[in-house]
Amino acid sequence: MRKFVFLCMILLPGVLIAQKSTPEEEVQQTVREVFEVLSTKDTVALRKLCTTDVRFYEYGQVWPLDTLIKLAVTRNTASDFKRTNMLDFIRTTIRDDVAWATYNLHSSITRNGKQAEVYWQETVVLLRDKKKWKLNTLHSTRLNK
Repeated sequence: MRKFVFLCMILLPGVLIAQKSTPEEEVQQTVREVFEVLSTKDTVALRKLCTTDVRFYEYGQVWPLDTLIKLAVTRNTASDFKRTNMLDFIRTTIRDDVAWATYNLHSSITRNGKQAEVYWQETVVLLRDKKKWKLNTLHSTRLNK
């Protein structure tokens, strides 16, 4: 029994430390969650993940959140819609309550029986609000693959 307790005392702190996320991973997780809720069309969760003045810079245009929701959720009525996202983070930087990250995004999108593979390189700015990261700016460049 003593050996078991001793072993637990040695191993448990390492397990607890291994489970703690780094600040950079927390920022990256917020970005992943944004794409997940876009894929599931969960606009309530999307609003919680974004600042009230969030802006999306897409295709040479500037979109507030309501425009993104209209284009990516409301107008997207295909019953077979499915989107899976793969993010490959290039760099994540944090300064106080501001973070920015650059990543490559590959999305597989099925809609109306057709599948498309789309690639972007994006940079996001997030602000920390009550210990939670929120998306404030997303700039997207579509890549030809």
